[in-house]
Amino acid sequence: MAKGYWINVFQKINDPKKVDAYRELAGPYMNSIGAKFLVRGDPVQTYEKGLKERVVIIEFPSVEAAMKAHDSPQYQAALKALGDGADRDLRIVPGLE
Repeated sequence: MAKGYWINVFQKINDPKKVDAYRELAGPYMNSIGAKFLVRGDPVQTYEKGLKERVVIIEFPSVEAAMKAHDSPQYQAALKALGDGADRDLRIVPGLE
């Protein structure tokens, strides 16, 4: 079974305090379910139409586990805390087997 990955690209941060509130909830939850943060930070360089905003890539045991994490009450609470604090593009993709 292929691993699942969250590719989360921030397009614009509207309220850093709301982003911090989101991180305080989402980060510990992801750690508690065994998700592995592979990338978490601002780009050093961007090309083509890349934005110099935060990027987060998280590894899960499977695509199904990634989707379950997203739909969980704990993560939904983190999203509620984020509210309109950031515009993001979140994708769940399968890894290569």
